[in-house]
Amino acid sequence: MSPIVLTSELTCPECGFKKTEHMPLEFCQWFYDCPGCHRLLKPLAGDCCVFCSYGSERCPPVQRGGMCC
Repeated sequence: MSPIVLTSELTCPECGFKKTEHMPLEFCQWFYDCPGCHRLLKPLAGDCCVFCSYGSERCPPVQRGGMCC
């Protein structure tokens, strides 16, 4: 089994701003305020969190092969 990656680069679909963020292990992050344009990002349909929708890495529970929140 591969080690769990705990950081993910979020990319805003509105302005393209990228920032590497630490992913929480204990909960899903449903909202993220883009530092570039201040758009409030929400998960896309079928995704559990902003990391699964806009990140370079999926959230830790999904990386483990499970379901997220």
